[in-house]
Amino acid sequence: MKAVRFHEYGAPDVLRYEDVEQPLPGAGEVRVRVAATSFNSVDGNIRGGFMRGPIPVVLPHTPGIDVAGTVDALGEGVDGVAVGDDAIGFLTMDGDGAAAEYVLAPAEALAPAPRSVPLADVAAVPVVGLTAYQTLFNRGRLTAGQRVLINGAGGTVGGYAVQLAKDAGAHVIATSSPRSREAVASAGDDEIIDHTTTDVTAAVTEPVDIALSLAPVAPAELAALVTLVRPGGVVVNTTVWMPAPGDEERGVRGIDLFVRSDVDQLVALIVGGELRVAVTERVALTELPALHSRAAEGAVHGKVVVVPSAA
Repeated sequence: MKAVRFHEYGAPDVLRYEDVEQPLPGAGEVRVRVAATSFNSVDGNIRGGFMRGPIPVVLPHTPGIDVAGTVDALGEGVDGVAVGDDAIGFLTMDGDGAAAEYVLAPAEALAPAPRSVPLADVAAVPVVGLTAYQTLFNRGRLTAGQRVLINGAGGTVGGYAVQLAKDAGAHVIATSSPRSREAVASAGDDEIIDHTTTDVTAAVTEPVDIALSLAPVAPAELAALVTLVRPGGVVVNTTVWMPAPGDEERGVRGIDLFVRSDVDQLVALIVGGELRVAVTERVALTELPALHSRAAEGAVHGKVVVVPSAA
């Protein structure tokens, strides 16, 4: 089979499109014929060697932690999944990923793919959708009527976070750049702050219940979010290299998010219309090195899915 792998850490040119032996599922695993994976910023960080501490991988390594595809082989002891089932999943970050024609996955990491969305397109959802959902509800404990600040709403996680928070009945304040303003507005926020021209701490005039940090910011900017949160509120941070700030005196909790694989909750949201899948681009697996290069230059906007055959 064909796969994209890197044999050493480094720039995007370490990625190679090459022949790899087709894997055989072990106990508790299934093999998936990949319809698509997607690009996530963490893929670039792993490839560059910046995540060796929290996410150690064995080289050569195949990236692609999102997967959508069709189950084509079962390992011993697998129940509840059948050959021919269409599925989506969030793969372990330290194992081989889905930038390949076939990939192995723990059976429990998969969920039936929603039929309302093209199979390849649902590969855009797992990592970013789970991050948005778990940030808001599992960690932030969002309820209707609360005020939420989404710092970094212009990214793919931010877009889903705006959707989910509005559907839950929250008042959403979103930060974005002019480039992503239209996309953020279409997701349904109540207020938009242009972080390129406006000081966020000055623009938020009433305290929020939850502040989400979804974009890499300077430590001082992250710490400033605490001042915007009411006593008893929470700051949830997704940038693993900076701990979430809190304020013990005012009871403001700082929580770092480490995403759990629970794609069933996402499927239910897609089927119920609460999560609208957005794909901006499809590229062929052969173009993955070029996609990593574009991302390193800041030239990738929105969600890109990567398909084994020509897009």
